[in-house]
Amino acid sequence: MIEILNAAEAAKARVTGRLVADILQAMKKRAAVGTNLLDIDQWTGDMIRDAGATSCYIDYEPSFGRGPFGHYICTGVNDAVLHGLPHDYQLRDGDLLSLDLAVSKDGIAADSAISFLVGDIKPAGSIEMIRATEKALAAGIAAARPGARIGDLSHAIGTVLSDAGYPVNTEFGGHGIGSTMHQDPHIPNTGRPGRGYVLTPGLMLALEPWVMADTDQLTFDADGWTLRSSTGARSAHSEHTIIITDDGAEILTLPTPS
Repeated sequence: MIEILNAAEAAKARVTGRLVADILQAMKKRAAVGTNLLDIDQWTGDMIRDAGATSCYIDYEPSFGRGPFGHYICTGVNDAVLHGLPHDYQLRDGDLLSLDLAVSKDGIAADSAISFLVGDIKPAGSIEMIRATEKALAAGIAAARPGARIGDLSHAIGTVLSDAGYPVNTEFGGHGIGSTMHQDPHIPNTGRPGRGYVLTPGLMLALEPWVMADTDQLTFDADGWTLRSSTGARSAHSEHTIIITDDGAEILTLPTPS
């Protein structure tokens, strides 16, 4: 299913997107050495409920998971890059934490992810890897405009990641979003320009470049959800929800200005 939002739905999407971004930034501030992932999950749930919204993850039960997911936020530490199931783990100095959050409010969902280092230790290559995903995300957004094709976005994202020296996995990537969290079209993190679905105003997309330091191969944890790098290498993940406008793309998952 591919949805095209009208003006009223786009206005709701802006509210949901801002909420997602604000929660992620609040969790980033609270994620210190010694913080438990289960506490981050609980705090996220509290903020979602206080906003009169709902989590897209609690009842999320895709074919690849051992679900339902049953938590409010994905928490990936170090080599855990996608669908990190919150568990009893206290963050350590130098951990690379990826937080991925999808929320629905007033019938419209938004999805975003951030990666950052916890504490004072800065392990080699971690900051560069995070920045590569952020730069790739910006390139994908810059390519998003009416008349462009999905392949143009994939190519822009993949070019940045490959030029930075990272292998690119295409099993999981960006996606359409609207009244539900995951919709068509699928947006691989690399691809050929000039191919795929043509973007039109009102189309909402979640772009999410992610990489692992030295591999493009994933392994599942025993929990049936958490996806890790097959080599144990660190990983990073960045994501924004955007909506196609008449002359480009608007980022919906930016935090409230301080």
